[in-house]
Amino acid sequence: MAEFKLPTETVDLPSKGLLYDKDNPLSSGKVEIKYMTAKEEDILSNSSYIKNGTVLDKLFKSLIVSKINYDDLLIGDKNAIMVAARVLGYGNDYNFEYNGEKYNIDLSKVEFVKANESLWNAENSFDFTLPASKTNIKLKLLKHADESKINRELESLRRINKNSSATSTTRLKYTITAVEGETETKKIREFIDKYLLARDARAIRSFIKEIQPDVDLTFFPDGSDEKANIPIGLSFFWPDVK
Repeated sequence: MAEFKLPTETVDLPSKGLLYDKDNPLSSGKVEIKYMTAKEEDILSNSSYIKNGTVLDKLFKSLIVSKINYDDLLIGDKNAIMVAARVLGYGNDYNFEYNGEKYNIDLSKVEFVKANESLWNAENSFDFTLPASKTNIKLKLLKHADESKINRELESLRRINKNSSATSTTRLKYTITAVEGETETKKIREFIDKYLLARDARAIRSFIKEIQPDVDLTFFPDGSDEKANIPIGLSFFWPDVK
């Protein structure tokens, strides 16, 4: 029987690999992925994966050829893999509705956001002084492993209180790695829960936006001078869904 070899493509990562340790394969700034097959379509239609929210991660893990630790992927780099997987699987055109209007985006033309690369470092560690309280902190950009922990923690909070809305503070508890040199998790969480000013929390989010590598999944709605987020709905990986 003839041997079959699946075609692959190299995906450039928004981080350029500069936010990973040099010994990490992701420091190359590239990830090789294969074209989607019927096997991956089975993953996309797996009701258990869809229900527990792991379907896209299962898909990406199946598509990635490079020998990497998936948990190490920065969120922006994972988004680049998502876009590339969609293009290789179903083409460049993405049709969606926004405020009742229909739009079409050419995903092959999606660019990286303009981040402040001069601050990037292989330790993924950033010093930041909170502008209101003048507290010195260290923070990091979140990886897939962090997002998984955040989602599990939020789910646990919702089981305790279905009206829980601790998303912002929970994310900060995984983003901030030190407060005035103190790295103990318990003390960092106490600072965030009791002493972090709203103005300082906003400043942290602005700083992260400045340094975050990512793909620019925004567009200009008709008649607007301000960008909006491209809705990533069912039709992104299920283009036949009506």
